[in-house]
Amino acid sequence: MTDNNGNRTEGTAWEALKSHASRTGDLQLRDLFAADPQRGERLKVEADGIYLDYSKNRVTDETMGLLLRLAVESGLAGKIEAMFSGEKINVTENRAVLHTALRAPQGVRILVDGQDVVAGVHEVLDRMSVFSDKVRRGDWKGHTGKRIRSVVNIGIGGSDLGPVMAYEALRRYCQRDLVFRFISNVDGTDFAEATQDLEADETLFIVSSKTFTTLETMTNAHTARAWLVDRLGDEKAVGKHFVAVSTNLKAVAAFGIEPTNVFGFWDWVGGRYSMESAIGLSTMIAIGPENFRLLLDGSHQMDRHFRSTPFERNIPVLMALLGIWNNDFLGAETVAVLPYDQYLKRFPAYLQQLTMESNGKHVRLDGSRVHAATGPVYWGEPGTNGQHSFYQLIHQGTRLVPCDFIAFTKPLNPLGRHHDLLVANVFAQAEALAFGKTADQVRAEGTPEWLVPHRVFEGNRPSNTLLMETLTPGALGQLVALYEHIVFAQGCIWHIDSFDQWGVELGKILAQRIVPELESATEPALTHDSSTNALIRRYRQGRA
Repeated sequence: MTDNNGNRTEGTAWEALKSHASRTGDLQLRDLFAADPQRGERLKVEADGIYLDYSKNRVTDETMGLLLRLAVESGLAGKIEAMFSGEKINVTENRAVLHTALRAPQGVRILVDGQDVVAGVHEVLDRMSVFSDKVRRGDWKGHTGKRIRSVVNIGIGGSDLGPVMAYEALRRYCQRDLVFRFISNVDGTDFAEATQDLEADETLFIVSSKTFTTLETMTNAHTARAWLVDRLGDEKAVGKHFVAVSTNLKAVAAFGIEPTNVFGFWDWVGGRYSMESAIGLSTMIAIGPENFRLLLDGSHQMDRHFRSTPFERNIPVLMALLGIWNNDFLGAETVAVLPYDQYLKRFPAYLQQLTMESNGKHVRLDGSRVHAATGPVYWGEPGTNGQHSFYQLIHQGTRLVPCDFIAFTKPLNPLGRHHDLLVANVFAQAEALAFGKTADQVRAEGTPEWLVPHRVFEGNRPSNTLLMETLTPGALGQLVALYEHIVFAQGCIWHIDSFDQWGVELGKILAQRIVPELESATEPALTHDSSTNALIRRYRQGRA
């Protein structure tokens, strides 16, 4: 372990956990449950409508005590307070980290460089609400006087994954006479398929780019502009069919968007934490301002819980610590997030950016190399689809894959026995992962001896189960904030900056260098490695 200055220390919780893991490596969940019949009742937490069962993790009371000590030794409490109070904890970019301010109630004061940021948040929210209501009511008219019927969000990364996920998750609450599409990939197919059945005079584009310079977003935005002008025959149409989420007013105006139709946000909001800022404009239009504010309220509930609840009852902290245990001490390299609700089908993809862009780091805050594995790979699919896809590997493969199951007690679309069958699968999968099936149990079913090894389930595979009542906007807000805080807590323990993303820069820079070499009318002089040079030449030959 290291102290806050990056110096190696001995006798710490980290060292104690390493020793504990070596002593308890053979622990079996079957034995833990047999020795403690109340384990499933003890190792649970319930707060604000979220029920977390973490009893199916390979932990003892000693394990949990050491993990909680690790959180204390890492200075987590102070770092939580530093984040919420607006200190510039994103040290490599000298920025505050205040996505929590996006859902702070009116009247709360959080100062950054002497300015109350919460007042500014609510000013933008109010403007978004007015605009969203105009579109939803049909009061916002396009260039030909027709109402808007299609809304297309153009962004990438956090400017796309958050809005797409929220739209799919809350589709039950959407205004159904409006069509929503999302364009992110610079691959022309993404634009072509998103717009091929839309009417230009009924389409509104939201261009989401803080700098208004992001290559993929602005390429798609200019293509959308040309698409619109070509069909409507008038450059003036741009002002009625484009709005922007950006801080670059000069570039936005040059594009043809009125300053009154620009919604800003702040450098203390990271892209992957921005879905509840103006980046969520498409979400607000889809579900309405009232439901959007319920989304914010749900996140704020989780913020309060994370900030004020003792660690032993703190859901994000407990899940973060269990993730550290599985990742750094049991050798798990991935986490499967398995939402048993079809509306959450894009939630694992959203978490991929949130978790891996945040904690996929190899150096600590002081620039020294990390001493442990960071940033496990997040992935998943909604149940029960995944059961007929990758669950084979989770149950009988050679890799340890901890799972987060997410389920709801009440369905949004009650149809006969569907929901009972769905939730039965959640509980059954977690039970099967934990306890498996022994060779003796397989034999007792009359299985031929030669087939017995193939039908054995070793079990002892850890999982969490999150149970909530209904997938409402507030519930989604809670889930989003829950995983945000898990990421932050783990980053604090690893002593890394969870809020920069320098790792995405190099490929972008090299791509800008390669583009003119692909497009050059004459054979360019290439100075890359032999592989890249050969690929460029082969592409040019194929295109020609």
